[in-house]
Amino acid sequence: MKEKLNKLNALSAEIIDLTHIQALLGWDQQVLMPPGGTEDRGNQAALIGGMIHERMTSDEIGKLITDLETEIGDLTADTDEARTVKRIKRLYEQQTKIPKKLLVEFIKVTTAANNIWVKAKQDNDFASFQPILNRIFELRREIANLFKPYDHIYDPLLDQFEPGMKTADVKKIFDKLRPKQVELLEAISKSKQVDNSFLKQNYDQALQEKFGKHVITRYGYDWERGRLDIAPHPFTTEFSLGDVRITTRYLDDDGASALFSTMHEAGHAMYEQGLDKKYNRTALAGGTSLAIHESQSRLWENLVGRSKEFWTFFYPTFQMLFPQYLGDINLEKFYKGINHVEPSPIRVEADEATYNLHIMLRLEIEIGLIEQSMDTKDLPEIWNSKMKEYLGITPHNDSQGVLQDIHWSSGLVGYFSTYALGNLVSVQLWDKMLEENPNVSDEMMKGEFGTIHNWMREKVHQYGSKYDPQELVQKITGSKITPEPYLNYLSKKYSDIYNL
Repeated sequence: MKEKLNKLNALSAEIIDLTHIQALLGWDQQVLMPPGGTEDRGNQAALIGGMIHERMTSDEIGKLITDLETEIGDLTADTDEARTVKRIKRLYEQQTKIPKKLLVEFIKVTTAANNIWVKAKQDNDFASFQPILNRIFELRREIANLFKPYDHIYDPLLDQFEPGMKTADVKKIFDKLRPKQVELLEAISKSKQVDNSFLKQNYDQALQEKFGKHVITRYGYDWERGRLDIAPHPFTTEFSLGDVRITTRYLDDDGASALFSTMHEAGHAMYEQGLDKKYNRTALAGGTSLAIHESQSRLWENLVGRSKEFWTFFYPTFQMLFPQYLGDINLEKFYKGINHVEPSPIRVEADEATYNLHIMLRLEIEIGLIEQSMDTKDLPEIWNSKMKEYLGITPHNDSQGVLQDIHWSSGLVGYFSTYALGNLVSVQLWDKMLEENPNVSDEMMKGEFGTIHNWMREKVHQYGSKYDPQELVQKITGSKITPEPYLNYLSKKYSDIYNL
């Protein structure tokens, strides 16, 4: 068995290397590549994607999986050997269902779509993006249908990002979440609004960057294995255990947006940097799901970065850097300002009380487009109507509405719900961490985050994708993903801020 397992690991290591090369092409496209390189980049990415597909679906890998499954027996056993074969079997079965020709077309279309989306967003021109967006949804629908039988056509797409999660499961969670969040939002809307005008200024970008780097260094982001760049839409990507990169973006009318974006992406990156070295270049490398990944990014962005304890330590420095805006703003007013609740058209700028409503809106639209009960040509109207229904506002234009996110241009249909699920998991983990480490609040007020980082590394990061997401959450917290802790957190936090 050992010889076969070594062979399977060697083959998967080569596939992982190719996947990282493909990721590097994607990073370069978003950060450095001139627009003129789009067509050739599509060909390059498709070539690498085709090579990955050929290797992943080879008869050799198929036979090794079959032999090892027979010899190991239970692939759910809590051993690295069993979980490695289980993980590779899952990827093998996914890839063998998708013809190489379809995969290559999908890669070429989404590579082209990314630059079309960037320009369409800049020009507020949905019509220029709609034809290729329509093709993306056609391709995703075609891919989903290859996974029949399913309970719902959206299930195979969701499963690619959140293994084991069904559309019905997400809807059940969201059905519990939505009325409580709407109720909280209504209560806040009747209270006196807190002031955040001091943040809506043109803060010096160089100083923002300096402060953001200072914060995530204290968090534990390893600069020997990472870097920070600028992209149209912030993201994190990893090319190896020793190279995990983040990006952010700076706004002319918001002095805190880039900071929270940087914290968010650092949370993703520290997850990848925290992998046990023995899993590097194996099938167990990388986060187990997007919800677990989001639990890390949202935890560092919100539970830490928007807390009063965090700013007790950092605010004097931030205030010193920007005296023209913050000189007469005390800590309490600043804390309330960064937790200001007001429906916004932009998801990535949304406060904690409204963020999940943005996700539910997108889930409804994606399901409608995949089911073909909606049409891409009608998306601006559908989007604006649902924004009014969910948040009581209408975007000023399509750049602030249906064109705001990069995800669909990248083909990431099935992804959005993981953001809200990650919010829920973040509080489940946080509550458990505080139960075991009651002095964390005092440490945060001293600018010390080692206990949080080390706990997450021990409980979450080190395992990579050894455990399925629901299994991991159950293992750590004693419960699967559930909305109650998150709702309790929101209620307590905003009751204090808004005197509810």
